Amino acid sequence: MTASPLSILNDVFGYRTFRGDQEAAIDAALSGLDSLVLQPTGGGKSVCYQIPALLMDGVTLVVSPLIALMQDQVAALTQLGVDAAFLNSSLSGEEQSEVYRRLASGEIKLLYVAPERLMQTQTIQRLQAANVVLIAIDEAHCVSQWGHDFRADYLSLGDLAGHFPGVPRMALTATATSDVREEIIEQLRLVNPQRYVAGFDRPNIRYQVQSKLDAKRQLLAFLADYRGDAGIVYCISRKKTEATAEWLTKEGYLALPYHAGLDAATRARNQHRFLSEDGIIIVATIAFGMGIDKPDVRFIAHLDLPKSMESYYQETGRAGRDGEPSVAWMV
Repeated sequence: MTASPLSILNDVFGYRTFRGDQEAAIDAALSGLDSLVLQPTGGGKSVCYQIPALLMDGVTLVVSPLIALMQDQVAALTQLGVDAAFLNSSLSGEEQSEVYRRLASGEIKLLYVAPERLMQTQTIQRLQAANVVLIAIDEAHCVSQWGHDFRADYLSLGDLAGHFPGVPRMALTATATSDVREEIIEQLRLVNPQRYVAGFDRPNIRYQVQSKLDAKRQLLAFLADYRGDAGIVYCISRKKTEATAEWLTKEGYLALPYHAGLDAATRARNQHRFLSEDGIIIVATIAFGMGIDKPDVRFIAHLDLPKSMESYYQETGRAGRDGEPSVAWMV
């Protein structure tokens, strides 16, 4: 019997039913149509391109902006028995050659590539020789100069339309105003794209805001109900991030700092521990966030005001991706 999207969802990913527009977005890809998929943070965007990838005879390219995210996604897919790989600067020359060998022999179903690597002439030529059947552009709001996560490398991705004519492209994001959505379509040169814009309600997240009186004491009182749970505490400065992580550790919590001033190895180690171990609190600036996909984050705490409502939505949306009750707390 030929596999169906629902059977792949059940048998490979372990979910019983599709959510929101997932099935429609999958059908669009299988029909060869371009699409823009806006799903709330934690809404299951990756299923929209991973299932078509497993049903189509060829390789799906996934453009992703973060090395750590690519590695985590490929590790998770490999555990599920899916043939996936990534190409980025973390690989040695020998490792890259092995990826290209697997690609040429048709062994890879999903290939994750950073935008700056993808748009190199040599990479394009190698991929044109492979059977590319779908291109998914994750975190597509990075193409927009209206957005707070703008990445200049994303601007060249519109050229993919010419490099891979007839190959459907799917742009995915969790955060995009109407202006940003139109800019994504224009910059990526999507052709008459199907639009799947989901609502932003996350009913399993409870929002709590308190007047700031004694932030440390208030945070301790809040965390008392979440000892042993995973969570993220956001601070506005690097100095406050490190001081808060150190203080929480002294209070008996397993807390790790994360900010752009830490060396890359420390950031990668702390992020990996947060994603793979239980009960870790990451104390972070907004440098920590894009693409973080840990299902059992029970709380998001803000010790300082976020930059904008859009930022606050995106940051708090990292809680409760497993659908279980979670809390967004702020003083």
